[in-house]
Amino acid sequence: MYRNIKVIAFDADDTLWVNEPFFRDAENEFCKLLKNYISKEDCKQLLFEVEIKNLPLYGYGIKPFTLSLIEAAIALSKNRIPLETVSKIIELGKEMLSKPIKLIDGIEETLIKLSSKYRLVMATKGDLLDQERKLKKSGLENYFHHIEVMSDKQPDNYQKLLQHLDITSNQFLMIGNSLKSDVLPVLEIGAYAIHIPFHITWEHEMVTKKVSHHQFNKIASASELLELL
Repeated sequence: MYRNIKVIAFDADDTLWVNEPFFRDAENEFCKLLKNYISKEDCKQLLFEVEIKNLPLYGYGIKPFTLSLIEAAIALSKNRIPLETVSKIIELGKEMLSKPIKLIDGIEETLIKLSSKYRLVMATKGDLLDQERKLKKSGLENYFHHIEVMSDKQPDNYQKLLQHLDITSNQFLMIGNSLKSDVLPVLEIGAYAIHIPFHITWEHEMVTKKVSHHQFNKIASASELLELL
């Protein structure tokens, strides 16, 4: 199935290292700060709406998330949020930026073996500075031939990546935890995709329909890649 593959791209957050739990923890702390204004459930819903509204303007990552926290707090409090609370919200963002890197089980051993057979690429969304920081702290940098921090993961974004790598779609395999970002757009351009689910998925990345495609596989862990490739 994968005999023509020349380049394997890995998503970063929740594929190489743990990420989403930090956002959910910050979200919970944020809603605690706003408990006098709104219920936890409504707080989370409004925050999500603000995040989605801001995606075209800010993109993905911790800094855009922090700006959305502040905007949501102002809206929820009807402009009455104390400056002390705003400072605490900013601190939540700074704490996220200083979190230690926890690698996904089995990922480094898998990269070691695959890097001897394929060109490996990291293809991820998010803030450039933050993703570079995480990659450096992860110790995985030397396994990758190329690093691509993408503004989005739509079919045209992947087409541009393939052009940059000078390969055709049937020579490209994408591996990640998001069906929406790492699988469906890749299949749409005629490339291959492997889904490795993570136990927490951001609501924006959720896909309800079942994916069935001859160039798609789903596995439980990174270690299983070695059985396929």
